[in-house]
Amino acid sequence: MQLIEGEEEIYGYRKLTKALRRKHHLIINKKKVYRLCKELDILMPQREKKQKHLRRLAKNRKITGPNQLWQVDIKYGYVMNSRRFFYLVSAIDVFDRKIVGYYLGKTCEATKVTKMLMKAMMKRGVKMTSAEEVGQGESRLIIRSDNGPQFISNHFQQFSEDKFEHERIPPKSPNMNAYIESFHSVLERECYQKNEFITFDHAFNTVDAYIEFYNNRRYHGSLNDYSPSEYYAKWLAKSMDPVELTM
Repeated sequence: MQLIEGEEEIYGYRKLTKALRRKHHLIINKKKVYRLCKELDILMPQREKKQKHLRRLAKNRKITGPNQLWQVDIKYGYVMNSRRFFYLVSAIDVFDRKIVGYYLGKTCEATKVTKMLMKAMMKRGVKMTSAEEVGQGESRLIIRSDNGPQFISNHFQQFSEDKFEHERIPPKSPNMNAYIESFHSVLERECYQKNEFITFDHAFNTVDAYIEFYNNRRYHGSLNDYSPSEYYAKWLAKSMDPVELTM
């Protein structure tokens, strides 16, 4: 009892066994120490295990319309005066290539990402449901990401559970997020490389203007030379032939 009332009172039965052997040179095993601790009601409470969320790996999918599969990723930019980076989180609809939502900021917590996605889903009229609530013939929006800390956080997983299906690409497989990777490459070439961002406001205003141009006026060869907004409008008006993409 003297031992467990001193410094060693913080120990569980395994470390207490080692202390008994070293300090008191007792020949005793951990099973007996466990039994004695249980009888004396001094067992340390077990730590609760953190709930692990099921990781859904990205798989090939057939896309026939908007709001079926979005891809999301993070890109960095540099501000000259501050010598600091800024963050751009973009979400693209793989069907019409539209940037349906984005966030620009000096920091990039998971809460900023989920707030951006919530606004994007509301703006696009996405029905937010849990897996259990999906009706027959209905499907949930799938949002695909890499394994960045924002996307594997508990906050992001809890946010997604009753709104959309979240899937993550395997490590070192950016081709499975090809559409958002392609957009960020275009953004780098047509916006970042042509501008030296002096201040954060300068950077944010420049990127805002470019994304507005990209969505509404930039022609896409893969969209029959329509802009993403024009292509989406044609789909809503049912004035285009059926299209099927495999992702």
